[in-house]
Amino acid sequence: MRNIRLTVEYDGTAYRGWQRQPSGPSIQGTLEEAVAKMTGEPVTVVGAGRTDAGVHALNQVANFKTRSAIPAANFLKGLNSLLPRDMAVKVLGDADPAFHARFDARRKVYRYRILNGPVRPALLRNFAWHVRFPLDPARMEEGVSHFLGTLDFTSFCAARCDTRGRVRTVTRAFLDFRGEGEILFTVEADGFLRHMVRNMVGLLVEIGKGKARHDDIPAILAAKDRRRAAMTAPPQGLFLMEVSYE
Repeated sequence: MRNIRLTVEYDGTAYRGWQRQPSGPSIQGTLEEAVAKMTGEPVTVVGAGRTDAGVHALNQVANFKTRSAIPAANFLKGLNSLLPRDMAVKVLGDADPAFHARFDARRKVYRYRILNGPVRPALLRNFAWHVRFPLDPARMEEGVSHFLGTLDFTSFCAARCDTRGRVRTVTRAFLDFRGEGEILFTVEADGFLRHMVRNMVGLLVEIGKGKARHDDIPAILAAKDRRRAAMTAPPQGLFLMEVSYE
């Protein structure tokens, strides 16, 4: 039995998220169908992160077990010939039999993209959150520092979050203000709760608008109550950038 590791890039616009869903197409299901066509056997593709509907990935890591003897190079070419154009396997190779894409992950990096300006984007509508109202960069930057460290992120977990342990260690978090209203929020942590990054971004935008204060964040974290934080930012601005196993 071989353990195949792959790195996948995808545009999540047309999918119900990573996890296999009975109600529509998923990244996991699409990959499994392609692998099954090549190997003639059912497989389960395990992803490092279960991205939500509409969320994208530049370097999602996954693995699956197979008895197929297809060489890795041929596997890579074959899968990319079968996958839709909004999904591509960038790297594929044999991994240690014990490797598990999700459980072995040590850190993940997500990036959220905001386009701040009066006119909504046309070409980037599926890859950024358009915020019409002016945002104050200084206020937003003051808020980011409160997310660093080992903290309980219950207040930033989805309302129906079923994760028991909600303490996560954020090692990096910063904003990059680029030209033409582009704002990038990058965050690295040892793990993420459902909607955690999108809820963080929602609060940062409220702070940028002047509707919340950066020094409200410690109290919001301490409350461990989702209702205390701001709205959830929409999914299309979120990208899984990197998964680290060291």
